[in-house]
Formats: sequence, structure tokens, C-alpha cells
Amino acid sequence: MTDIPTLETERLTLRPHRLDDFSAHAALWADEDVVRFITGAPSTREQSWSRMLRIAGMWHHMGFGFLAIVEKDSGQFIGEAGFLEARREMEPSIEGTMELGWALMPSAHGRGYATEALTALIGWAEAHFPGRPMTCIISPENHPSLRVAAKLGFRETARTEYNGAIIQFLR
Repeated sequence: MTDIPTLETERLTLRPHRLDDFSAHAALWADEDVVRFITGAPSTREQSWSRMLRIAGMWHHMGFGFLAIVEKDSGQFIGEAGFLEARREMEPSIEGTMELGWALMPSAHGRGYATEALTALIGWAEAHFPGRPMTCIISPENHPSLRVAAKLGFRETARTEYNGAIIQFLR
């Protein structure tokens, strides 16, 4: 079993999810503003529970995964970010890459938290998986996430349809 890291930034703690995070995790994925460009539909508690278990399984089997993002000042869960291997059925394939993803509560938007958290995660990944390509997929309409990805050095390499929507591949 992989030791799941805890990462610290100036304003954030990125740590393993705990069972007592479930209510906040479910609220995150039930928020229409959060899922608008990700799944397009709010998640049920059952779907959120499955997602939280997938997070634990990703760390166990892949050695990487998502971390809960906690604001240091308030101690509040404000979102999650990390890497996954989703084995998505799409072309071009991103299988075998570390797919970077993130979701923050609307109250945390526009404060630089995504860039801060993802910078720490990318540094961790570069140290633990040197040379492994990192990718992300983002809706072309999700301008805030595209700006974050650009700040981190990701550039569009392709567009394709996935689950009925056009997405951009970034490396």
C-alpha cells in the first residue's frame, strides 16, 4: 500500500481524504457550479461515495490519486485535486499518463487556490514519477480552468468528443 502524502503550501493543506470529509465531498460534487463543465450533472450521495472510494483505490493501485484541499486558516475542506488513471475510452488516448484534475467549492474560486494546490501536486509528481507525462482534459468553455492549466504550462494538443461533449487535451 502506498503512503498517501500530505502536502503543505502557504495557505493550504493537501491531505488524504478522511471519512469525516464525506459530507463536504458530497456537497462539492452535488454543486451545479462545480460540475457544470465536469460531468454536467450533480452527483447523488451514492455517486459521491463511489467517487471517494475510487480515490482511495487509485492511491492503492496506482501510487497516486486525489487529495482533499483544506484551507489552513479556517480548517475547512474547500475541494480536492490530484491525479488519476481513468482508462477513458477516447481518442487520442491519455491512458498511461497522470491525468491532473481539480474541483473547488464556489466559495474558493478566484483566490488562486487551484494554482497553489496544483503547483504542489505537480512538484510531488515530478519527484515521484519522473518523466511520466501529465495531461488534463478541460471543456473549451471552462475558461477559469483553462487559465489555471496555462499558468501551469499545459498547452492544448487535441480536441475530441467525450461523453457527448467536446473537450480539450492538454499536456
